[in-house]
Amino acid sequence: MKDLPLSDVYQLLEPGPVVLLTSCHNGRTNVMTMSWHMMVEFTPPLVARVVSRADYSFAALRATRECVIAIPEAELAPKVVEIGNCSGREIDKLETIGLTPLPAECIAAPLIAECFANLECRVVETRLVNKYDLFVLEVLKAWRDPRQRNPKTIHHRGYGVFVVDGETIRPKSRMP
Repeated sequence: MKDLPLSDVYQLLEPGPVVLLTSCHNGRTNVMTMSWHMMVEFTPPLVARVVSRADYSFAALRATRECVIAIPEAELAPKVVEIGNCSGREIDKLETIGLTPLPAECIAAPLIAECFANLECRVVETRLVNKYDLFVLEVLKAWRDPRQRNPKTIHHRGYGVFVVDGETIRPKSRMP
């Protein structure tokens, strides 16, 4: 992995790709598949995430107040779906599904080596957790794998249907 400027984080999440969320609580790591997130702020990068209280990761996120958002490339779609179809209460998903944990720099939750980007996050706002299961996370450190040059992300369309990132276009804009 290579350092990624925090100012570039919004470009990874703005399109809304399916992501993996890793956590570590009481010495046990877990990973879950997620598609409910949004950018809240550019600098510092803030991301809102819905993690259902029914999910095994909810308790870990609430207790530790930290996680990694790992962004997989489309070729990982079968593993992403497999992660979403089982529970960390019953198995070690990273080991069972065959993903490689890497140590994070700022938090205990692991990065995922196979993902093209990993964002180390800390919970900074919990006022909407009790009502909406919504956590606001600050990205503390961002990583990108330089070997994955043009990754295609997957986007969940509901009911097990996904779409793969399409053609990149650059229409005239005043935005840098």
